[in-house]
Amino acid sequence: MKLSISEARKRLPALVRQVQQDAGTSVQIMVHDQVVAELRAAQPEPEPGAAARKLLQLMKRLPKHRGRKTRLSSHVKEYLYGPRSASR
Repeated sequence: MKLSISEARKRLPALVRQVQQDAGTSVQIMVHDQVVAELRAAQPEPEPGAAARKLLQLMKRLPKHRGRKTRLSSHVKEYLYGPRSASR
């Protein structure tokens, strides 16, 4: 729903109740035919540490060993250019 700022000022308590009852509703407040603000229901905050727990769960599902380890620092030219280029 789009309303002018003066109309939104008049109907603010009713608009707040409407947004509170239906979380999917949003009210856009306009000044000179441009949307400058939006009134909508607050999103629930995630509990503290939820992102870290999700990352740990993802890490547990990753494979432990991803193949043979190589020491790149001692074989940089071989790694970048192939085994033939290292002898040049």
